[in-house]
Amino acid sequence: MIKLTYALRKRPDLSDAEFRRYWQDVHGPFVATLAKTVGARRYVQSQLLDTAINEVLRQSRGHAIKPFDGVTEIWWDSEESFMAGNGSPEGLKAGEQFVKDESNFVDHANSVSFITREHEVFNFV
Repeated sequence: MIKLTYALRKRPDLSDAEFRRYWQDVHGPFVATLAKTVGARRYVQSQLLDTAINEVLRQSRGHAIKPFDGVTEIWWDSEESFMAGNGSPEGLKAGEQFVKDESNFVDHANSVSFITREHEVFNFV
């Protein structure tokens, strides 16, 4: 499995609540409608918690930047399935639709996305 990891910053004109509502209630269901088109197997949103713990973590590690507002993770079976799903005419159209909808809540210039492969170290669940 490979994973697209997308660390998001909200558009500066949105409140935290507006950002979270749109991402969870509008964009998430929209992504689900196109998941099969692009061959995605799993989609998870991790939203930043409003907790003092985040500031303690930032300071304890000397982070110069503030935390992202959230992280999206989307899984595919392989690089080949990612390329096949996203490289088809339907996948390319879906990608354009994703980016267009993201512009309603994501500050693209201050967000980052990349492909990873997980290497599980432990799982006590």
